[in-house]
Amino acid sequence: MTSTPVRIRRFGPFELDLDAGELRKDGRRIKVQPQPFRLLVLLTNRPGLLISREQIRTELWPEGTFVDFDQSVNFAVKQIRDAMGDSATRPVYLETVPRQGYRFVAPVDSGAPPLAPRPEPTTGTTIRLQKAIWANIAELRVAEQRRRQLTYYAIAATAAVLTALTLFLVLR
Repeated sequence: MTSTPVRIRRFGPFELDLDAGELRKDGRRIKVQPQPFRLLVLLTNRPGLLISREQIRTELWPEGTFVDFDQSVNFAVKQIRDAMGDSATRPVYLETVPRQGYRFVAPVDSGAPPLAPRPEPTTGTTIRLQKAIWANIAELRVAEQRRRQLTYYAIAATAAVLTALTLFLVLR
C-alpha cells in the first residue's frame, strides 16, 4: 500500500493544503471560498512572478463562462487579503501590479525536496534563515497594521469623549 504525499504549501504562518482545499494559519482553518482559494493556489504556483489578469481569467473561468470578470477577480483578491490580514498598500503576500495582474511576493515552501542541492549563497544566508526573516517581517507588518488601527480607535474615542464633554458644559 503506497501513500500519496500531502500537497502543502507554507508561507509565513500559513499553510495551503491543496488536497483538503484549506488555508490554515498556525494550524487553525481559515474560511476561504472556492474561487479565492483557486486564485491563491494559482499565485503560489509561481511565487515572485507576475500573473496577468488574462492568465487568471483563463485559469479560473472556463471558456464560455459569463461573469463580470474584473469585479470577480477584485473580490477574490480582497477575500484572500482579508483572510490573511494582508494590505493592498503594504503587501506582505499579495502584490497588485496596476492594470497588469498580481504577484505572490512571499517565499513559498512546497515541502518537496529540491531536485539538486543548492549551493549556499556567498553571504552565508541560508534559505531557512531567509524564510524566518520573511516570516518576522510579515508578523511585524501585521502588528504595525493592528497598532495603527488601535491608534485610530483611540483617537476616535477621545474625540467622542471631548465632544460629549463640550456639549455637557455648553448645555449645562
